[in-house]
Amino acid sequence: MSEHRTSEETTSFETFGLRPEILRAVAEKNYTTPTPIQAKAIPFVLEGKDLLGCAQTGTGKTAAFALPILHRLQETPWKGHGRRPIRTLVLTPTRELASQIAESFGAYGRHTGLKHTIVFGGVSQHPQAQALQRGIDILVATPGRLLDLMSQGLVHLRTVETFVLDEADRMLDMGFIHDIRRIIGQLPGKRQTLFFSATMPGEIQGLADTILRNPVRVAATPVATPAAAVKQRVHYVEKQEKIELLKHLLDDPSVKNALVFTRTKHGADGVVKQLARYKVRAEAIHGNKSQNAREKALGSFKRGLTRVLVATDIAARGLDIVDLSHVINFDLPNEPESYVHRIGRTGRAGASGIALSFCSFEERPFLAGIERLIRKHLPVAEDHPYRSDRHLGPPTDLDPRRANGVPVLSMARAEELFRPGRMDAFPGRSDGRPGRSRRESKWGAGSGAGRPGHRNTERRSER
Repeated sequence: MSEHRTSEETTSFETFGLRPEILRAVAEKNYTTPTPIQAKAIPFVLEGKDLLGCAQTGTGKTAAFALPILHRLQETPWKGHGRRPIRTLVLTPTRELASQIAESFGAYGRHTGLKHTIVFGGVSQHPQAQALQRGIDILVATPGRLLDLMSQGLVHLRTVETFVLDEADRMLDMGFIHDIRRIIGQLPGKRQTLFFSATMPGEIQGLADTILRNPVRVAATPVATPAAAVKQRVHYVEKQEKIELLKHLLDDPSVKNALVFTRTKHGADGVVKQLARYKVRAEAIHGNKSQNAREKALGSFKRGLTRVLVATDIAARGLDIVDLSHVINFDLPNEPESYVHRIGRTGRAGASGIALSFCSFEERPFLAGIERLIRKHLPVAEDHPYRSDRHLGPPTDLDPRRANGVPVLSMARAEELFRPGRMDAFPGRSDGRPGRSRRESKWGAGSGAGRPGHRNTERRSER
């Protein structure tokens, strides 16, 4: 696999040689300068090469493949009879991302006459089946519904010329890898494949190696690096005071809008209910919400009718929200990579943004994992009224860095304290977990969903 770089002199979309009707649509979107991933990827996609793209959301990735695909379809129009065959398949993990990609194909291809449709679960398949029967050039799909339609004989992939696998690492997280392999097995061997992933764990690299042919590799930013335009801070706070801290932050008029992340669906609903008591309008999106409810909530947020959107990690990727001022991690994710994708919702396409993270006593190990991944310590907010000065261990176990005189738990110490089988990590229980002790009087009994190291069983159901 070779890595290629295009010339930094690419300063306009006209330099790519895209067809006039596509350039017209780009101009109507008020886009004038390609983003780095677009400048690097578009020339190779136009040449028909396979491509492995390492890019986070918010880098202009969708246009990096949508524009050259539309150009190639226009350059070699289908001249057969009957309904149009599917010539491009875009596979994506979530409904929200699928909707965004389909919207982009519609906007960029509005003057081309090309047809596209989107298929995903959670809604009736009847309108989707009707669109397929009328004939389309481009299909954007999530794996589950696509396999359902294929089993019913409503989708045939033997005519696909370009296959796009987007958010491949998210596919792995959500348990879709076997579904993806089944779908790939139905594609023609002779095709162009475009493979995009923000991170490259071993299984994803292995999948890329099996489906790409002599690909070029392009990267917009280093893997698992937060966008430079996002200002990050961590707020140390007692668990039971998080909602008061959130309300305190939302009282600041500079928080134009906020996407708030919780670890569980129940937690998201709880935040919405508690904010309602403070007369703060918020809505939640997660896997238990119907597709229509989720789209309605997202639409209200985008239009400014709702100031706060509370979401689980199902919304960590793929949501394209213009001018999102703040991302707030009400709960720190137990998977460090999710932090990068969460805060990537703001600071998109060159804009600035702010990411604030609440860290309770139990979440210190999660913070340690995040800081190890991004290779830096998050600045500590010192000026909020709900700050917690608690820490674990004697001073010898602490980092030399201090925030306002308060020692910060080191990564190594956090790992040691929460190591499975550590018998003396917490008083009151012989198994090392919090028990009915003096700690419980302040922290509660410690539910599984909030315990460091606990594997959240809701993750897979979020699809």
